[in-house]
Amino acid sequence: MQKNIISKYESAFANWFKCSNAFAFWKGRVALYAILKALGVGKGDEVILPGYTCVMNVNPVKYLGAKPVYVDIEPNTFNIDPALLETKLTPKTKVIIAQHTYGYPCNMDAIMSIAAKASVFVIEDCCLALGSTYKGKLAGTFGIAAYFSFQWNKPFTTGLGGMVLTNNVELAQKICDVQQSACLPSTKEVLMLAAQLAFYRAFIYPRTTAMAQTVFRALTRKGVVVGSSSNAEFNPIMADDFFKMISNIQARSGLRQLQKLNQSITHRKQMSLLYDELLSSKNWPSRIYDKQLIDPVMVRYPVRIKEKNKALAEAASHGIELGSWFECPLHPIETPLEAYDYLPGMCPQAEKASREVVNLPVHPRTSEKTARKTVDFITTFKPA
Repeated sequence: MQKNIISKYESAFANWFKCSNAFAFWKGRVALYAILKALGVGKGDEVILPGYTCVMNVNPVKYLGAKPVYVDIEPNTFNIDPALLETKLTPKTKVIIAQHTYGYPCNMDAIMSIAAKASVFVIEDCCLALGSTYKGKLAGTFGIAAYFSFQWNKPFTTGLGGMVLTNNVELAQKICDVQQSACLPSTKEVLMLAAQLAFYRAFIYPRTTAMAQTVFRALTRKGVVVGSSSNAEFNPIMADDFFKMISNIQARSGLRQLQKLNQSITHRKQMSLLYDELLSSKNWPSRIYDKQLIDPVMVRYPVRIKEKNKALAEAASHGIELGSWFECPLHPIETPLEAYDYLPGMCPQAEKASREVVNLPVHPRTSEKTARKTVDFITTFKPA
């Protein structure tokens, strides 16, 4: 029964993209690991990533013995800068990970052209960009494969969860083979996750998010809840229980979320346009992107401010849901950067963005009232 519901979820996800194959996993980072392993990434290989990402995207690279190589970002879209990408290629480069940050699709024409000349694979990181399009084509359908995350703050949530998408027949077979070696989550983990999902659906709203996150992180450290990241994952050595399949509870939740996906996309676009309007009315900068080229579905709405830490510290007391992505080039701030081959100064634009960017909610539980209250709060600070 478990395999049946998971297969149904995988098929439904692939069909939404009009794609041939999808493979579900416990987390998005596990999905990335499966792709890299299936592509034969290993010791001596280099994998290019933006220097403005989550460290959990870097872990699978390190787990396989490869070296992460970081490229700085464009200041407006926060995506990998194609003008700098080619300079980072070496004979050891095997993969470029194109992360569609906050929902902005990367410049896929430039990235795919550079990759083709160098015979390098492109994997799309769509964890923050479900439904975004580049030249009318869905993000996640350009590279040899793409991966998605369905954790608490992603485009939709199954508590935890990840997915691989690919149209490449040979790679699909290899990922299927790799998937067979994944262990099942424990009964305890599944039951804890089910309880957390029920709590999330019932109680998490913009005004309660900050307090809930503080409590959740404390409980995660104590092992009372299933967290997005464990202490073991801030270490570039893979834990024995890392490579796990998705559970049927997550798959059922994912099927329900897929039915609401188009509605969620519409809402996120409307909220983003509202933020554009509200910020402009207060003479604040709003989003800058090429509207003829990309149609982003934002997972969060990023703004730059001069007193980021102060704003984050005060937001909860005002009932404001304010995100801190990304706190450092390899989010979160606790990341031991040198252990992941990142040295200060490598990506100046990414480091600047880390000091300045906070992000505003656009998820389905965000209302116009919430947006107006959020903008009133954030504009008490100075834009960066």
